[in-house]
Amino acid sequence: MRRVSRAIAAATVAATAVTLLLAAPAQASNQTTPTSKMHAFEPTLVAWAELSADFLAEGPASGAQASPGNGRQGPWDGQVIPGFSAVIDNGDGTFWAQPDNGFGAKGNSADFLLRSYLVRPDWQTAEGGAGEIAVERFISYNDRNGVLDFPIVNDGTAERLLTGADFDIESVVRAKDGSFWVGEEFGPFLLHFDAEGTLLETPFSIDGAKSPQNPYLQPGETPRVRASRGFEALASSVNGRYLYPIVEGSYADDTDLRRREILEFDTKKGAYTGRTWSYQTDQEPNVIGDAFTVKNNVLLVVERDDFEGDQAVTKRIYEINLKKTDADGYLEKTLVLDALRIANPDGLSAGNGYGSGEVFSMPVQSLETIVQLRDGRLLIANDNNYPGNDARVPGTPDDTEFAVIDLERTKVEPELVTVIGHRGASGYRPEHTLAAYEQAIVQCADYIEPDVVSTKDGVLVARHENEISGTTDVSARPEFADRKTTKIIDGASITGWFTEDFTFAELRTLRAKERLPQVRPGNTAFDGLYLIPTLDEVIDLARHSVSCDGRQIGVYPETKHPSYFDSIGLSLEEPLVDALESNGVNDADAPVIVQSFEVSNLQDLDGQTDVRLAQLVSSSGRPYDFTLAGDPRTYADLVTPTGLAEIAGYADGVGVEKSVLIPRTPAGTLAAPSPVIADAHAAGLSVHGWTFRLENQYLPAEFRSSSDPFAAGDLAGEIQVFLDAGMDGIFSDQPDIAATVG
Repeated sequence: MRRVSRAIAAATVAATAVTLLLAAPAQASNQTTPTSKMHAFEPTLVAWAELSADFLAEGPASGAQASPGNGRQGPWDGQVIPGFSAVIDNGDGTFWAQPDNGFGAKGNSADFLLRSYLVRPDWQTAEGGAGEIAVERFISYNDRNGVLDFPIVNDGTAERLLTGADFDIESVVRAKDGSFWVGEEFGPFLLHFDAEGTLLETPFSIDGAKSPQNPYLQPGETPRVRASRGFEALASSVNGRYLYPIVEGSYADDTDLRRREILEFDTKKGAYTGRTWSYQTDQEPNVIGDAFTVKNNVLLVVERDDFEGDQAVTKRIYEINLKKTDADGYLEKTLVLDALRIANPDGLSAGNGYGSGEVFSMPVQSLETIVQLRDGRLLIANDNNYPGNDARVPGTPDDTEFAVIDLERTKVEPELVTVIGHRGASGYRPEHTLAAYEQAIVQCADYIEPDVVSTKDGVLVARHENEISGTTDVSARPEFADRKTTKIIDGASITGWFTEDFTFAELRTLRAKERLPQVRPGNTAFDGLYLIPTLDEVIDLARHSVSCDGRQIGVYPETKHPSYFDSIGLSLEEPLVDALESNGVNDADAPVIVQSFEVSNLQDLDGQTDVRLAQLVSSSGRPYDFTLAGDPRTYADLVTPTGLAEIAGYADGVGVEKSVLIPRTPAGTLAAPSPVIADAHAAGLSVHGWTFRLENQYLPAEFRSSSDPFAAGDLAGEIQVFLDAGMDGIFSDQPDIAATVG
């Protein structure tokens, strides 16, 4: 069984804590023959506290224009605290905790007062504790000195208290003199307040980059910063002189919609220095939630998606070094914490809803706080967008949570059996989505497997086939009705919609859906949520992720219909190698295996890349390039000793349909193993079997639980027989189960 402390790999969906490798991922690339134990970090929840979502601070009524949600309707008799977007550690058990502009928009937050609250958690720990956050006092942000030169809600008052209609405050750092620098989104601006909350200077703008809500936006001027995508994150240099605000989303005119810009501001000169850095998110919709400086030039960054509950995919803390960029000029990022996968051995927050079990997660929409405490542990917290978010308990507004995470050093025993998440964890999420790949990673897969096809403009994307009516919502899109057509693909007539008839931009407007809704009806709950990922995004996710035994996650791409794509001028091999190269994984030691059912393209790849290659073998038929070349050999010929010796000349392993490895009897039970595994090993090839699935209809008769073809059977029992026969790796739709066998 895989040795992952404090987590149970066999539990479905999300039951494993991620372990983080101490050594550089490139030093742990041998996925099949580990020789020693590895040092790793296991993020562990050690303290937790919450503030009720319905808590009201003193002050005038708020929320008259707020959108109702989860049974709550404003106005409320006091000031709502809609979570915290930024936190400062005071080092004495208290924190300054700053909400944002209130209710999410300029037009509905005029009665929400901008404040920072002094809070004191009574931590729940292994030794006990109430797990409650007390609000002790607050400071109100104001413009009583009349610094602002544009109208504000409380213009006619002496205090000139600032509201959520004036600014959208999202981030904060404290200067050496006790004043506060606040990152804001309507400008976006940097705001400088004294220790009691009074604005000291005119807001600092970015030259040439305004948002649609900027009060200085001129008629006809095009906003470059997208709405609500300003300075969600702000960090400072260790000495406090420089600030590093991060634009939450991409600029409207950016050619790479995954790019997020980090700027540098000189507090002594009161001006931007002109230095900038580029950060690339895992996927285009992801945003930057917060940042924190841990030492000079080294920042922790929150990257998150906008999903919540079981839909959530990305709630991650990455470390970046402003002095380290990759070949494309983006900052290198290293995973520090996956906030959806945190060990919880002491049962903190138990019974608090989704994600509060043996594996704790923060599945909230808006993970917006990261602070390294003075003892080195990490504090994360959420904005609950009151009353709209209900990640924990559907229909109930999320509370505001503080969670303290210890990165505990441990030793991990590397495993000898390779687990491949077949199209991701496709038993739990729609296949070939980042959600499915992320689930596979947390379920202890060593590799994630994208099937690779091309768009019209040559972008490689992850789809099971180039015909996409079964895996996307394209058939329901009237704008693409005229793209439906019939084509001959590898000798078969197929009618539908094909990736090569769509530009990448058009394909990106589609959403994924479950391919087998009758078999996996639970997966249909995620239909319409997720983008079709590019191969680059899949590789990027893998190289920034870590397996349960502490190694860099591998990627196992399959080129689909390579001869067909060659025939229409969209060769798969060259852009695939380019994607590996640009992600720094195009070498013999990289955790990459490229696979194909055809032979000639693998032979071509053998001359183009040093990564490992695997020949796929079906139980019937022949490689389609053999058909085109008039070669009479079949897949059966490829798994003879002669055929396997030939494969060993260009590939490192074989991916074999499981019935070729162990046939079935007429009664549907497993027969004796064929000689293929032994013969492949004799040729120096590793053997990975496909595809191992949980449902009865895919299992040998002796491992079925009932006559119901869709019911769960004994998948672990079937896999064990194949491993006992010498199989080296497992393609599985349920990697959590596969990871427990061996």
